[in-house]
Parts: sequence; structure tokens; C-alpha cells
Amino acid sequence: MEPDAALKIIARGTEEIITEQDLKQKLASGRQLRIKLGVDPTRPDLHLGHAVVLRKMRQFQELGHKVILLIGDFTGMIGDPSGRSKTRPPLTLEQTRENAQSYVEQARKILLQDEDVFELRYNSEWLGKLTFEEVIRISAQMTVAQMLEREDFKKRYTEGVPIGIHEFLYPLAQGYDSVALEADVEMGGTDQKFNLLVGRDLQKFYGQEPQVLVLMPLLVGLDGVEKMSKSLDNYVGVSEEPAVMFKKLMRVPDAVLENYFRLLTDLSDEEVAALVEKGGMVGAHRVLARLLTAAYAREVIPAWLDRAFYESLGYRLEEAGRDREPQNPEDAELARIVAQAEARYDEVAKGGVPEDIPTVEIDPAELKESKIWVARLFSLAGLTKSNGEARRLIQNRGLRIDGQVVSDPNLEVTLDKPLILKRGKDKFVRVALASEDNS
Repeated sequence: MEPDAALKIIARGTEEIITEQDLKQKLASGRQLRIKLGVDPTRPDLHLGHAVVLRKMRQFQELGHKVILLIGDFTGMIGDPSGRSKTRPPLTLEQTRENAQSYVEQARKILLQDEDVFELRYNSEWLGKLTFEEVIRISAQMTVAQMLEREDFKKRYTEGVPIGIHEFLYPLAQGYDSVALEADVEMGGTDQKFNLLVGRDLQKFYGQEPQVLVLMPLLVGLDGVEKMSKSLDNYVGVSEEPAVMFKKLMRVPDAVLENYFRLLTDLSDEEVAALVEKGGMVGAHRVLARLLTAAYAREVIPAWLDRAFYESLGYRLEEAGRDREPQNPEDAELARIVAQAEARYDEVAKGGVPEDIPTVEIDPAELKESKIWVARLFSLAGLTKSNGEARRLIQNRGLRIDGQVVSDPNLEVTLDKPLILKRGKDKFVRVALASEDNS
């Protein structure tokens, strides 16, 4: 592929490339580039925010380059201070390795694993072997003033919040990773810009050609405000069940919908604009939900999440629904999965009860004079973590039985027939009294 065409693919959706000219020259060199992504596996679960960077790595793979997924098992023991208002508790090497295993398994849903385009490394390989003399030489390449240019360090310093000396070593360690790997390109979110620039400086110090930085924007979560994060419960996991993923994607705020298309799919801006114009925001949401639900239902997502993939499921991009059967069994199965997830979403949206809800049997010993306290019922059904949580949700009109809002926290319920319990908009459980034979 011509360098200009390859650059256009890589540049789409990026926040900044340092520098585009350098990247174009590297792409034009004809050699296989080494594309680095460093991750500190402090949390083992991946969501679509992580997928933004991983998909860009996949695009490099599709262009024939090798991506290096670098697990920061050693730097994880320091703790990345990026965006932190206080010192992050360090992890043990065993903890980072355990989290890394889960991270890598999920990343395989996006990244190709062929040896010619994929490499998995751990930075304890080289950081654990550095002598103290070498650490001093590396540290001499940065000044305290440069470190305090970082927004998080600057803020903490001016507010009198302690900064550990070991935290200054983190960007140096990450930068040295690029030296050890001889990286041509390093990927990261915009919050990693300082650390990635350090890598360029250290490569120059060690006589290497400095890496190009490809910075990706941070994906806003389902709350439309904060970046996607599991801790904020505004995330869509890459391994979510199809019905859950579809439902969550239909909740993407209108204000950020087009950005989701740009960062998570390969539909052009013009195609997305036409979608919104013809089908409105609801129609565009459905296309996004169908496209991503189908993609992530596969063992490995397709190379390109574009019109061709969407229409392979039997849809037309400009139309509301399916107009034909898919051409091969794999596409037919994906179309069935998406249709099932969409039907479940529509059923709940209309106030109905989906067919595939779990059933929980209640032990007769829990009843007193054939009745059970409503808060206890919801707890036993698994819809609340405790009786207290159930009481609070009842006070906020967040629980229903057979479609009726529960308003009395002291209500006693008779279980003479199966009941449908509901929490919020779409969490359902069918409860029934266990038979004496099973109790």
C-alpha cells in the first residue's frame, strides 16, 4: 500500500501524531515497523475504551507491521502516576502477572496472534536487570523542572500532595522500554503523552531513531462526561454478552455518538452523517449497536468494521432493518445473535418481559405463614446485594413485581405462583417456590 494511503488509515480517529512526516517516512521505508503498546495491568478487564488503541494496533497489523504488546509487570510495581491525584499503591510482581494473563486473553479478541505480526513481552526482562549505575545515567536525562511540567505532578506539588521519588522513575522506565524494544511507533492515550515523549528522548540518547507517537483520544463513557472506566460503571466490556452490549450501546449519549463511530468503527464520517440524517439518532444508534455487537460476538473481531461487514449480516446501511439472508454460515450466526439481542432490547423498551430471564427457586424455609418480606425476596433473587439495598431501592421506586412498582418496604409477598421481579429498566428474575422434594 502506498505510504499516503496507509497514513490516511492510521491517522483516522487519532488525536495527535508526533510527527506525521516521520510516520510517513517510516511507512515508506518498506520495512516492517515495530509498534509498541505498553499496559500496566492494574485492572484485568478490557472495555471499548481500551479497544480504541488496540484497534489502531490491529490496523498496523493489517498493513503488515508487528505490534508489541508490552506488559508492564515491573513498572506495575511502581504504579503509573498519570492522571493521579495521589500515589498509586504498588502491586506485587505476582499480581501484575495474574492481571496480565486476563488482559492478554481479552486483547486476543482484537489483535492478531500470528508471530510475524505479534509479540508479547514483559518489561521485567530488562528493567529488572538494570544496574544502579544505569538507572543514574537514565535519570540524568531528565530534570526535576521537566518532571514538574506534567500536569498531575504540577498539581500535586502546588497543592502540597506528596510525590514519591519512585514516581519520577515511572516515565523514565516506560521510556527505556522503547529503547529495549527499539520501537518505531508507540501507541497510547492522550494522558500518556509525557511518558511517550520521554521515550523519544531516551532513544536519541542511546543513538536510536526516535519513535513516532500515535496518541488516541480517550473514549467518553456511557455517562457522556467521564472517560470510560469500569470503576465508574460507564463502560462497555469487550467480552459482554451480546444482549448486554447491544443494550449499553443503545444508551450512548447522542452528543458522543459520532465519536463512537469514528473511534470504534471504520465507517466514514460521510456515511455516519448520512445515517443520522436519514434514520435519526435512534437509527444511528441501532447501526452502531448491531455493528459492534456482531463484531465482538466473534472470537476475533473483523479487520474492518465497515459497510461491507455490516451488510454481510444482511442489512443495508441506509435502511432500518435486514432485507436479505447472509451468504455464509458464520455471518448467518452473527446475524441471529444480533437479532436476538435487538429483539430483547425492543421487548424491554416496550415494557415487556424478555423470554430468556433466569429463574430462582425460593426455599420454603424462608417463608413465614406462606409469606416472605419483599426486601428479602429481592435479595434472595440476586437483584440486590442486601435487604438494606432493597429497602433503599423501594423508597426510590426502583423495584417492581409483575410490572407493579413496589412502594411499601414492609410488604410481605405470597409465593403461591411464580412472580417476575424487576430492578431498574432491564434486570429481570423469575422467582418460584421450590418444591418440597428439592428443598
